[in-house]
Amino acid sequence: MFDGVARRYDLTNSVFTAGQDRRWRRLTRRALAVRPGERVLDLAAGTAVSTDELRRSGGYCVAADFSLGMLRAGAARDVPKVAADALHLPFRDGAFDAVTMTFGLRNVADPDEALRELARVTRPGGRLVVCETGVPPSALVRAARDVAIDHVVPAITRRVSSNPVAYRYLAESVRAWYPQAELARRIAAAGWEQVGWRDLGLGVVALHRARRRP
Repeated sequence: MFDGVARRYDLTNSVFTAGQDRRWRRLTRRALAVRPGERVLDLAAGTAVSTDELRRSGGYCVAADFSLGMLRAGAARDVPKVAADALHLPFRDGAFDAVTMTFGLRNVADPDEALRELARVTRPGGRLVVCETGVPPSALVRAARDVAIDHVVPAITRRVSSNPVAYRYLAESVRAWYPQAELARRIAAAGWEQVGWRDLGLGVVALHRARRRP
């Protein structure tokens, strides 16, 4: 599915979010607080646009994704790219100082196992940031989001996306995703501590932060 949307994926995301996707990537980078020389894994990196943002901090940033089509679409971005299954990461234990996923965790078959794999490849005390859709605390905002899912998203994808049918699933996955407190609980259960989150866009998106347990 992601191979099918790869060609115009970045453009479609920017249109969906009215350009807010760029701000969310910057906030993810700041939340991860990468220091020069640190090793960083950007899982579900897609076209590596998020990895390109992360490397501005001076770290050695690796883009990993299950979709070869997405990685090929980002070939012009000069960062290391690895084809990887989030449930069986091809990296040694403790290989990274920091790990992140941007709008990818909800698309993994087993998010809990992916969080455990991320913990495995992160050194003790290392950092995690997950930027993912959230559940707005306001009923009014939730209703507006659902209207967008049902009507705005299909209209945009018919005009912009290289595979509009795929976005039916992507839109529904937003509605089915965990509330922020539940995701925080699952992160903690997967081997992370000091778990917290920050709502963005009135809770439509949330940044979860954590540290790898010793």
